[in-house]
Amino acid sequence: MPAAVLIPCRLRILIIGKKEIMDSYQHILLAVDVSEHDDQVIRKAKHLADIFHAKLSIIHVLDDIPMPDTAYGTIIPLHEVSSYELLEKEKSSFMQIGNRLGVDASCRWMVWGVPEEEIVRIAEREHIDLIIVGSHGRHGLALLLGSTANSVLHHAKCDVMAIRLREETGREQSIRENGERSITNLNPEIA
Repeated sequence: MPAAVLIPCRLRILIIGKKEIMDSYQHILLAVDVSEHDDQVIRKAKHLADIFHAKLSIIHVLDDIPMPDTAYGTIIPLHEVSSYELLEKEKSSFMQIGNRLGVDASCRWMVWGVPEEEIVRIAEREHIDLIIVGSHGRHGLALLLGSTANSVLHHAKCDVMAIRLREETGREQSIRENGERSITNLNPEIA
């Protein structure tokens, strides 16, 4: 039997021998945006890393939080203090993701720059086999201008997997933002 067989059906399915699967990806880079709800991307990246027995690394690129100039003891204006707090919140969220995935500290990158450029730069430097990014499935003007996922796809020298992000319902967003975990009591007699 050949190592890989393409079976004609409604969906194209590529059956790959066990050896080819195990040798496919050795190092996966997950690009996360901690300000968005990308648990589905995180779960899929972890699943793929487990399937391939691959090393998993994560990256978060900061591109639009202004940094205060405090090198000479400058007083930080109030709006910059809130920027610092936002940066600390993003750092904390990023560390939680890394901890949840069991990613070694040496395989976590939180860097400043243009997201698509930094993702590709780290992927090349670290010899990444697969980059996983979330994709919003943009339309209209956003589609014409491009996206991080699209730019990474066209500039990376390795495979790129774009996972379409499912839109949250209002209830899901409320639960995520407020940590709401209560279950509505359906029996009016129980208070």
